[in-house]
Amino acid sequence: MTSLIKREWYTIAIFGMVVLAAFLPVSGEPAEVFSLGTRTAVTLLFFLHGARLSRDVVLAGVTHWRLHLFVLATTFVVFPVLGLIVIALPGLTTPAIGTGILFLCVLPSTVQSSIAFTSIAGGNVPAAICSASASNILGMFLTPLLVGLLFHAQANSGVSLDAVESILLQLLAPFILGQIVQPLVGRWLGRHKALTQIVDRGSILMVVYGAFSEATISGLWQSLSVGDLTAIIAIDIVLLVTVMCFTYFVSGWLRFNLEDRIAILFCGSKKSLASGAPMASVIFAGQNIGSIVLPLMLFHQIQLMACAVLARRFASSARELEPELVKAG
Repeated sequence: MTSLIKREWYTIAIFGMVVLAAFLPVSGEPAEVFSLGTRTAVTLLFFLHGARLSRDVVLAGVTHWRLHLFVLATTFVVFPVLGLIVIALPGLTTPAIGTGILFLCVLPSTVQSSIAFTSIAGGNVPAAICSASASNILGMFLTPLLVGLLFHAQANSGVSLDAVESILLQLLAPFILGQIVQPLVGRWLGRHKALTQIVDRGSILMVVYGAFSEATISGLWQSLSVGDLTAIIAIDIVLLVTVMCFTYFVSGWLRFNLEDRIAILFCGSKKSLASGAPMASVIFAGQNIGSIVLPLMLFHQIQLMACAVLARRFASSARELEPELVKAG
């Protein structure tokens, strides 16, 4: 039991922030101070994202353009189309939940977990590193752009000029600055991963607590029924299964080898809470952010459980085939 808690402490902490916000939401002047601290942490987070990302990794992956194009198309085209279909179905979601589902669908892929699961499953790890990194870099531009286009198409106001300015100053500028100084600080950050993890995970916990504090004050838990929560979980599962089937079987039809198909599966089907929660706090400032990030939070946990099972299944299949391959050789 103790080892399980140590392994899953971050997941427990995320939901702990939701519970804390439900009973002790921050409000008034303390909320303003906390919001300033959260914005500072998010800015630092995206600076570290830029500073940690090696340019060599990006350049090394350019040659495998077919795989990267497939992953990016899945992340920023297939997923958003599925999101539009979901929210177009009558009576399936409330407007707030629909906003959260559509926002989930335009986010970039994860980095660390995509690479980790690809490695466990015996997939193409260098390709996974490049694809996941490219997804996050392009997500800095494409996610706000898609939010503006798709939400405007849904009779929403889209991204305001203030939101665009916030995105540029709070997310994009520190990321670019991090890339500029990466040759100077990249190795040092690589040797001090604990520091970057504290900022990475700490900023997300702050965003979640702040978002759900606002949601509690605005009456989210009174308006969110068991049926709504069940619907969100069901939609998340259907989205994940649909995209996993699409990435794995279509990549096979396109004649990618097994290692590439595994990388495509894990990079193309994931959505990043690390990028999504901070982006939501900037893009949807002043709105009910709690209900918007709730589908993403649940999707994050579901994808981790599903990918863990799949990665182990791929790994065990490879071990079973290995003796036969040795004999054949």
